[in-house]
Amino acid sequence: MIKEILRKISDRKIKVGIVGLGYVGLPLAGEFVKAGFTTIGFDIDPEKVKLLGKSQSYIKHIPSENIKSMNSTGLFSCTTDFSKSSECDAIIICVPTPLTHHKEPDMSYIISTAQSLAPYVRKGQLFSLESTTYPGTTKEVLKPILESKTKLKTGEDFFIAFSPEREDPNNKAFTTATIPKVVGADDKNSLSFAKSLYDCIICKTVPVSSTATAEATKLVENIFRSVNIAMVNELKVIFSKMGIDIWEVIDAAKTKPFGYMPFYPGPGLGGHCIPIDPFYLTWKAREYDCPTRFIELAGEINTNMPYYVLSKTLEALNDKKMSLKNSKVLLVGLAYKKNVDDLRESPSFKLWRLLDEKGAKVEYYDPYCPIVPKTREYPEYTGKKSVKNLKGKKYDLALIATAHDCVDHSIFTKIAKLVIDTRNVVNGKNVIKA
Repeated sequence: MIKEILRKISDRKIKVGIVGLGYVGLPLAGEFVKAGFTTIGFDIDPEKVKLLGKSQSYIKHIPSENIKSMNSTGLFSCTTDFSKSSECDAIIICVPTPLTHHKEPDMSYIISTAQSLAPYVRKGQLFSLESTTYPGTTKEVLKPILESKTKLKTGEDFFIAFSPEREDPNNKAFTTATIPKVVGADDKNSLSFAKSLYDCIICKTVPVSSTATAEATKLVENIFRSVNIAMVNELKVIFSKMGIDIWEVIDAAKTKPFGYMPFYPGPGLGGHCIPIDPFYLTWKAREYDCPTRFIELAGEINTNMPYYVLSKTLEALNDKKMSLKNSKVLLVGLAYKKNVDDLRESPSFKLWRLLDEKGAKVEYYDPYCPIVPKTREYPEYTGKKSVKNLKGKKYDLALIATAHDCVDHSIFTKIAKLVIDTRNVVNGKNVIKA
């Protein structure tokens, strides 16, 4: 069977299904279409399916022209009907894996997706999970559900792999196709199927010995970043008390051509990976009675950053004999990082809520996010709209949380009595770095 499958992959005769058409799934679908594969996109959101059918993008850094190009090939379609997964030879799952309120893995999206696919599993199919998760998820969660509605067995009748996404939204240097991709499976046929498929769209695939190894690889990548960001966040606090500029220190340190890699502080962590992934490993490690003190400490430091920014803000206002209560505040930047419209886990929301709790009158400005969509953690801000025109505006305080390149941040030194800069993008007599 596997030889026939590999031949069909080479001839572009297999049909690919992508479940979850967000920041990971939609670019992935585009690469498969570009490579000549008939591709079906699956999503539970009918509005996304409707927009894609009209060649309209809902992700700012993915132009509608890209969607139009995908549709024009006749190879791409999308649906909310999971029964059509039976038509697909390979199904790639790109759904969210958030945390619960108790910082434990929320497997509900993977479980519900697997349950939706299970009735339609057939011989010869590959299921590849890309959602970041703890080691063991593919084998312990996905596999049993997919096997539950049929007598088919993985590795013999159908195949399962894990290949962690490495998407970096709006990164001009690296795209889905140009980032090497780790692929892991628990049997040689599944690995061969998955690697051959990804080889058609990715510059380089990196096969590993098991799904758990591939799952662990993704966690290591993001824990590495979390720990190093926590270190510079802690140094920021220390150096601030010493009257030393952390950004100047980093700029000087990075001139060393070996043994150092620059990381930068901020108002907290955002995005779907770095604030979440470390807790997936700490949760799983408890099963093996392994403490994860280092990782948890990094998480604690990063989580505390919005409170540090608030403290610096209160201190700066106090020095000017101003109060945060009833102050008119402009929160600059709602996205979790610059030049994207991605709001997932953005620390700006935490800052917004903290400012509200202190009685500030908060508006926000973000050209990438003109209106706040519904979020799980901050439903009270749903529908709030960005300030459109800054001309003639006056604020007591501007807090720069995200610094998009398209914004001239010097304007905030003119329209606000005080500027709190968490991104080191502006200087002035009324600017405080935090």
